[in-house]
Amino acid sequence: MLAPLRLRLRKHVATWPWRRVGVLASVSLGLALLLVGYLFELSDHFFTRLFFAFLVLFWLLAVTFLAVVPFVTWATGHWFGRDWADAPARASQPRRAIANSPTRSYSSPAASQWPEKR
Repeated sequence: MLAPLRLRLRKHVATWPWRRVGVLASVSLGLALLLVGYLFELSDHFFTRLFFAFLVLFWLLAVTFLAVVPFVTWATGHWFGRDWADAPARASQPRRAIANSPTRSYSSPAASQWPEKR
């Protein structure tokens, strides 16, 4: 029997060369910052604004995934009931085609140049 996906993924990730991954990530970040510094120089406090924008984005993501998502999950279970929270989505029924409407088939211009095979 196959191991659950989580265990297989954990075993696969454990074999990665983490020191090499860390070095490549840090070199990439350093080169990206050097390129941004070269392009924008140090005028207008670009790096300060970039740092605070990253900090705000990180804070918003942290609040969203550590507070908002668990609260919404808890609220749907406690306020509306477990049946409502775990209810499967209804499968939408396919629309029936109207029989009286004429149907046209469109083909590409290149298809008309090909010889027919019968």
